[in-house]
Amino acid sequence: MTASRSLLLGLLLLSAIAYAQRSEVGFGIGTFNYTGDLVRTYHVKNLKPAGTVYYRSNISKVVSFRATITAGQLGAKETPIDAFASARDASFNIFLLETSLGFEYHFLNWRDDKRPMRYTPYVFAGLGLFGISGYDVKPEEYSNVQVAIPFGGGFKYIVNPKYYIALEVGIRKTFFDYLDNLSDGDPTQKNYQYGSPNDFDNYFFVGITLTRTFYDIPCPKNPYK
Repeated sequence: MTASRSLLLGLLLLSAIAYAQRSEVGFGIGTFNYTGDLVRTYHVKNLKPAGTVYYRSNISKVVSFRATITAGQLGAKETPIDAFASARDASFNIFLLETSLGFEYHFLNWRDDKRPMRYTPYVFAGLGLFGISGYDVKPEEYSNVQVAIPFGGGFKYIVNPKYYIALEVGIRKTFFDYLDNLSDGDPTQKNYQYGSPNDFDNYFFVGITLTRTFYDIPCPKNPYK
């Protein structure tokens, strides 16, 4: 990540905290999943445990800034679609750690004190970094730290003024083709341990979260100034 991009993300974080009316912290449990050379579509058989912690500051009644750390296992086994995939019969199981910054938009004005609502759907998007471990990295080919674009949506429900729960579904768009440790190779070797270099691997997080809200207490002002 370039210095200018890091500076921009830092400024966004500081501005969000400075203007926030409420701060929130929370955690969640869920699953990671993957699509790539081994599995072309989302499949429940490849669900792996994952968890998340986050900080959120509410810039307005409908927009929030969030900083998130998510980690867990990511893996899959070959789902053969042709003779090549059957001969390859590959699989992988790695640990993935992600950190990201982003924004949420809530479709309903659920923080309106005059018309309180107990729920709202929302969408989110941001920018993240992820690191992987679990197999030998080839530094001449790629780094085990990569950029991802997290985006998705969810549904929040207020349990009481301090706590709410949410169901979130998120996609991580990557620019990386080695989540499964397969990409381009030498077809003349006939070992079948290579994949397509023309598309990137992606991963997903689906989870349930619990959030604790901290309300700001305004300080009294001197009316004679």
